Amino acid sequence: MKNVILVLSGFMIAGLIIGTYFYHNQASATLPQPNQPNDLQENTTLPDEQEQPQPEPLQPVNNDTITYTLQNDELNITFNNGNDWVKVPIEKDQLFEGEYNGNKQELIENSYMLTENRVAFIYSDGVDLEGKRIRLIYSSDQGITWKESVVIEPFPPMRFRKVDFLNDQFGYAIISGDRTMSQEYSRAFITHDGGETWEATAESPTTRLIAFGGFVDETTGFLSYGTINPEEPDVYVTQDSGETWNEAVFNMPVKYNRVFVQAEVPVKEEDHLVVLVNQGPNGDYKGGLVKGEFISEDNGLTWNFSAEVQPNETE
Repeated sequence: MKNVILVLSGFMIAGLIIGTYFYHNQASATLPQPNQPNDLQENTTLPDEQEQPQPEPLQPVNNDTITYTLQNDELNITFNNGNDWVKVPIEKDQLFEGEYNGNKQELIENSYMLTENRVAFIYSDGVDLEGKRIRLIYSSDQGITWKESVVIEPFPPMRFRKVDFLNDQFGYAIISGDRTMSQEYSRAFITHDGGETWEATAESPTTRLIAFGGFVDETTGFLSYGTINPEEPDVYVTQDSGETWNEAVFNMPVKYNRVFVQAEVPVKEEDHLVVLVNQGPNGDYKGGLVKGEFISEDNGLTWNFSAEVQPNETE
């Protein structure tokens, strides 16, 4: 009997030894060893460690050295053809606020100014019609610092808008709004302190839709009207910084009656002014793109025909 017990005890001890051996071997094969990550560890990364998508490089809207982009729903400007960018502190939608919104892929023509020494953008803000105001955001140090000013408040939603500066101090803004059919309200504003403060010029004598406008110097400015089926140039001129507006006279040759009907913005050339008069939206004379050149020798009060100008000569 004693021998049987000894034999059984031997088998039990052997079984424990063998079981312990296999258990340790299995654990070694299953558990990862230090400095030897298993497949799960190798393929698992924390959210912060995952590679983030990189934003697309900003692309300028044109090949100009000084230009802008509206990528990522924000306005950025460059002074070196896109090598460096400066963000303008304004919401993109504010730049298109108003009755006319443009295509929102490019800024509305004439609603901004981009030069080496000054950049400026005219826009509207306000939560309701009575609270709408026209503002200007501008910089004279290439976007290092920005200033804002109020051009006019309140003002109805804008249709036509234009801003420009002739020098460091004098600038103008021309805006229109409150359109009803072929009528609207339009007004020119001027600044003599670089855009910090603005004063309204006298009200325009007409409520026709404005087509063009601008100042050629600090005292002489023009407002050109007629966008829907114009039949002749309709231009008002000021020679006293907008205190008064007088209707300009165009001496139109008979053959060009109802041909050249919409005056653009005059420019100074030597001792006289020159303006191009186009054919309006429905012109068909010689393809509709030929313009008439008119000259004024009395600072814009009267205009005399000079020559036909081909499209490639006006670029």
